[in-house]
Amino acid sequence: MKAKTKTNIKKAISLLILGILASLAFIPLYWMVATAFTQPSLTMKFPPDIIPKNPTLQNFKDLFERKIIFRWTLNSFIVAGTVTLAQIFVCAMAGYALAKKKFPGSKVIFSMYIASMMIPTQVTLVPLYILISKMGMVDTYQALILPAIAAPFGVFLMRQFMVSVPTEIIEAARIDGASEFRTFAKIIVPISKPAMAVLGIFTFMGQWNSFLWPLIVTNTSEMRTLQAGLSLLQEQVPMQYSYLMASATYSAIPMIIVFLAFQKYFLKGITVGAIK
Repeated sequence: MKAKTKTNIKKAISLLILGILASLAFIPLYWMVATAFTQPSLTMKFPPDIIPKNPTLQNFKDLFERKIIFRWTLNSFIVAGTVTLAQIFVCAMAGYALAKKKFPGSKVIFSMYIASMMIPTQVTLVPLYILISKMGMVDTYQALILPAIAAPFGVFLMRQFMVSVPTEIIEAARIDGASEFRTFAKIIVPISKPAMAVLGIFTFMGQWNSFLWPLIVTNTSEMRTLQAGLSLLQEQVPMQYSYLMASATYSAIPMIIVFLAFQKYFLKGITVGAIK
């Protein structure tokens, strides 16, 4: 009985700590949304209103009067959607090859590929930009999409999942006369859908929130993605916090929708490949 009481106390303390941490993480998000609906003249009020008085949509109206916002949004959807589909396709094939194909140097290639994850992104920005510039792709969709397709994390995720796929299933397909591509398309892909869904969610969210590379590789306002484009607004209206928070809220809406719709896959993302 005492042991059960101690367990319940530990659970209560754990839930209390998690609740406090969750509240602390939620406060910036709430403040962003609340400020977005606050009248511009009241954003510098002290003490601030926890709940906006006389909430207004004027900030969003002013934001949408800038038609370039819709172009930035379209660019973000094009880049994030294309990279997500391409990365799932490429990483799934690479993961399958590294997990189920035996060839000389496969472990070395996989180790070197994964080791590249330890290289900070900032280190590769300059050589990557020089390469893109020499290929004449600066300020194009190709520059925004191609460098993100072959992702070490995606290959690692898919390889770890496919290691757990029974080899006997693949061998049975070969005995039945299935080609390599048919085996991959009809057997491996359906089995790997949970891992592909996880990779798709992480990739889409990462590309939607990508800021530094789109800012560097684009020169014109029309080619900016939403996150990079919103940085221009901060320069143009530096002190209009309600306006800036409205733009931040607008850019966060797709991520909130993705999280609410696919939150069950986030837990799977932690456990993919953990059980063999």
